Amino acid sequence: MSHLTDSDKKALLTLARSAIAAELVRGKKPIRPEKPSEEITRKRGCFVSLHKTGDLRGCIGTIESIVPVILGVEENAKNAAFQDPRFPPLRKEDLESVDIEISILTEPRLLVFKDSDDLKHQLKPGIHGVILSKGYQRATFLPQVWDQLPDAEDFLSQLCRKAGMERSCWKTGGVTVSVYEVEHFSE
Repeated sequence: MSHLTDSDKKALLTLARSAIAAELVRGKKPIRPEKPSEEITRKRGCFVSLHKTGDLRGCIGTIESIVPVILGVEENAKNAAFQDPRFPPLRKEDLESVDIEISILTEPRLLVFKDSDDLKHQLKPGIHGVILSKGYQRATFLPQVWDQLPDAEDFLSQLCRKAGMERSCWKTGGVTVSVYEVEHFSE
């Protein structure tokens, strides 16, 4: 897992907020670090989550390490603010009341499990982000979601639902499960 410095974290949070503001206010531009560190120029998966008064207001990210963190944060911040289909696009007057959280992911690792009990036993609540997939259907929950869904059965059932499958899909077989960890920080 990478270990971002405090200045890396501050630079990424500033970039995320300024990227959203640049979409809302004419003449504003994203504030990108002048000399980005090696850590934030590495290709890593990342998510940007927006919260308003403690409630989720948008969350978009990439699991795969396809772009440098600095680019992923900028794009995912804009997408979380304006493209998350669960929420209306963020308005200019809402920006000040939104808190930004960034999660930098490790490479996902495939879990090999015998049955649903073995799967539950291998999961580490609060540590593992989980990717569940079957065919073209796929969904993920960041490790932070364990705070709202601490029971493994409920966590997995809600993840199945998010993927558009039956809530019991994780029990019936045929699903692939991978886990990852995150370094997350917020304003």
